[in-house]
Amino acid sequence: MGETHDVTEKPEGGEAQRVQPVQVQVKDDNAIACYANFCRVTGSPEELIIDFGLNPQPIGVPKDPIRVQQRIIINFFTAKRLLAALQMSVQRHEAVFGVLETDINKRVRPQSMS
Repeated sequence: MGETHDVTEKPEGGEAQRVQPVQVQVKDDNAIACYANFCRVTGSPEELIIDFGLNPQPIGVPKDPIRVQQRIIINFFTAKRLLAALQMSVQRHEAVFGVLETDINKRVRPQSMS
């Protein structure tokens, strides 16, 4: 399936112009889907390293080390495009379902002692 992306170009000495959406073909039939609730970003001046893993104890400090299952290495240009795409996706989600609280302590309800 293809995805449509708007492209903005800024010619030398000119103002930014909106270019027609570009259809990019993506073949994802061999993609492996994995779940992660942990992410760590490190890198160098040339690239970012994004590690994903599963934290079996999402509240508090984990007792055991979190096992990194996937590692994606991208350049900063791709990282900036990813940042924009993620920001747009989260904004759309929050517009429909409400603001996402990232502090788990604010989402957990205390258990009543009975």
